[in-house]
Amino acid sequence: MRRRQQLLRVRGHSVAWVPPLALLVAIATVDWYTTGRFRIISWVVLVPGIAAAICGLWGTIVIALLAVLTYELEDHAWPHQFQIGLPDFILVVVGSVLAVLACAVRVRGEQRMLHMQDIAETIRRAVLRPLPPGWGGLDHAAVYLAADSVARVGGDFYDIQPGPHGTRILLGDVQGKGLGAVEAAAALLGAFREAAYHEPALRTIGDRLETRMVRHVHYGADAGRDEHDRFATAVLAGFPPTDPTHIEVVNFGHEPPLVVAADGVRSLPPGGGLPLGLAELADGQPPTLRVPLAPGETLLLVTDGVCEARNAEGEFYPLRQEVARAVAEDPRAAEPGRLVRLVRDGTLRHCGGHLGDDTTIFAVRRRPAATTR
Repeated sequence: MRRRQQLLRVRGHSVAWVPPLALLVAIATVDWYTTGRFRIISWVVLVPGIAAAICGLWGTIVIALLAVLTYELEDHAWPHQFQIGLPDFILVVVGSVLAVLACAVRVRGEQRMLHMQDIAETIRRAVLRPLPPGWGGLDHAAVYLAADSVARVGGDFYDIQPGPHGTRILLGDVQGKGLGAVEAAAALLGAFREAAYHEPALRTIGDRLETRMVRHVHYGADAGRDEHDRFATAVLAGFPPTDPTHIEVVNFGHEPPLVVAADGVRSLPPGGGLPLGLAELADGQPPTLRVPLAPGETLLLVTDGVCEARNAEGEFYPLRQEVARAVAEDPRAAEPGRLVRLVRDGTLRHCGGHLGDDTTIFAVRRRPAATTR
């Protein structure tokens, strides 16, 4: 179904026809009440052009016909010696026809743009699927801000996957931008959703992700794309069903997550791993860390768009300090939804709304008496 134009709408109804119609009435009125030496009726040629810029195709056609009809009726209402005549009538007719053609081109371009936005939104939802409330026994909230506001999708990715071995979460950032980064993110998420459900060990899931990244790079190279330096930083975490006070974490070269609680903020250990796709440069996969996460504590994960946001003086966004200050002022700021909004607003405020990279903010914590679906 074609999406309707949203320009100049009041309560769902288009009022785009009001400005050109008001201008047409104004021109006709002024022309009627001036002397024969100052005729402006030929100015109605402007009216279809304005309609072409803001109205739909049929609205522009109606306005163009009204402009031609108004010119003809008003000009012939004057005595013969004051009539402007045929040359300006031709000007109004030609101007009206050109306005209709211009409107048709504009509307077609707008429909194409809306269609491309729908495609981008479908891709975004396919890569970053909507997560049901309480999915995997976790309270969660996420904000994704693409640096490309038109495409609305980039190389950041995150997901929650419950399974028989507990709930696993993943957040990462593919190196680079454009469709190549989106394809790599989709490949990693597909591998995560299967492995996180079936594999009992978090390390094995990490191995699967590494293998998938390497295979994706090889496929891109064989397909003639420049993918040789593609990699992804990521944080993989597991919530064991038998231990509600600890989580397991594997860090692939990503910014360490923060643990946010009502009494303060702490960083998880960095883990020392290399990004996905670069394991051959290290001795092996990064270690699986077992870290405490008490009930009521929130795990906050972000991508480079937050960590590398700069203000006008070139200073990085002080994420940990800002979160600690907010929690000290209001302990409820540690709730996932509030926390994500806090970091989003703080990041945008710090960089003046000019994001240099895709930005993802992801917060999760166990629900009381959480159960795996």
